Amino acid sequence: MDLRSGHMRFSQELGPSAEPDRISMLQDDLLLLILARLTCIGAAIIFRDIMFDSIELVLSCYAHPSPVVSLLEIHVSEQDRVDSPSVNSMLRLAAPLDPEKLVITLPSRSISDQSIIVDLPCFHRATSIVLENFDIIHCVLADIKFNALEALSLSRCKADLDALLSYCPHLHTLHLSSLLFETWNLRVNSSSLQELIVDTIWAQRVNIVAPILKKLTMIFIPLPELKNVSVLAPMLEMVEWHCTCSDDSIVFGLWKLELLRLPTTRRQGKLRSLCIHACAKLSLPHEPTFAKEIEKHIIVNFSHLKLYVQTGGHIFGALVFYLLTINRIASSMKRLKIVLLRSVVKEECPMDCPCVPMNWRTQTISLTALEEVEINGFNGEDHEFDLLELILICAPMLKRIILRLSHEVLPSENGCTTIYDISRVNSSVKCYLYLSSGLVHHSQDCP
Repeated sequence: MDLRSGHMRFSQELGPSAEPDRISMLQDDLLLLILARLTCIGAAIIFRDIMFDSIELVLSCYAHPSPVVSLLEIHVSEQDRVDSPSVNSMLRLAAPLDPEKLVITLPSRSISDQSIIVDLPCFHRATSIVLENFDIIHCVLADIKFNALEALSLSRCKADLDALLSYCPHLHTLHLSSLLFETWNLRVNSSSLQELIVDTIWAQRVNIVAPILKKLTMIFIPLPELKNVSVLAPMLEMVEWHCTCSDDSIVFGLWKLELLRLPTTRRQGKLRSLCIHACAKLSLPHEPTFAKEIEKHIIVNFSHLKLYVQTGGHIFGALVFYLLTINRIASSMKRLKIVLLRSVVKEECPMDCPCVPMNWRTQTISLTALEEVEINGFNGEDHEFDLLELILICAPMLKRIILRLSHEVLPSENGCTTIYDISRVNSSVKCYLYLSSGLVHHSQDCP
């Protein structure tokens, strides 16, 4: 048996002038004899890319009472194949070591590709546990408690989170990556949780109840017909929300919702933003669902709406106006930024294109909080000016309009005059026209 078929390290915290650890140079039989008689193994036990039988053999050699271990880290070789009995046997052997930090990574495939059902024993001293590639996680006893556990990370695992979190009364940080749920329902209920990180998860329902949660990172893909999003976290301070929409039924006319983000606000006093990405896609026969879907994701207040539109040559004013009718947007938005993403190849609408509803230019809404509008990629086309005129009518507190021309457009006297004319509807509004090189015109400079 070759215990050094991978990198197995038994390490102590050494000073700057300490000699390097040469235990891995010992013969196998001598190494096992030392381990069997050792009462203190130092700070860390780390197995990297070791065959599974060797890991179990070494763990079984530790003397009792077990040594004090700060870190137990086990990475089973990816070439190895494991099953439920062998993994549970390894965990039972590891439990008496009772490390402060536990890291276990299993191979991505098991014997016969069967699910690995793990009965997780209690690690009473563990403050941090990281588990990867555990198919199904159970706890051995219903009355166990991980009382010292503060950080838990599950990657490519399947677990009953309700049950697991009930065993962790002092958990502060929970990291879930590529987790699978039988019913596609993400439920996190914890009275102690302060930070939650959810990365790359498919979900049909999201339900988070965490009364003292301060930081939330949520990166997920909703299944078709996302049923519900509920976040009850009154102490929330930092949010990173990233939802990639793969469902073609989330539409308004020919516009499809691609991505919805609530990026983290890092600077004190900076406005929190809601970012919406949409693209034009013909042959979408569904009823409008944009507003209903977006409202599910507005879990915190925001003041800045950023709208990224891949226009495909289509008229986008009706889409913008439709989004502004969403109550949570209309009532709280102070800044509106529209970024127009145009194709290198010039595109045009077909005749009777559904991007132009008959009545969008005559509708009105109340945008009482809106103070600034910015459009990047402005072409100076009639429908773009129609949108500006509507916003001026609906936003009595508007102070600034910033127009950044697309690269192929040059400022003209007629365009400058048109901007000046529409700003006269409200004399307190200042208009700024930019090229990529800088400021071109201020509304007061126009004739």
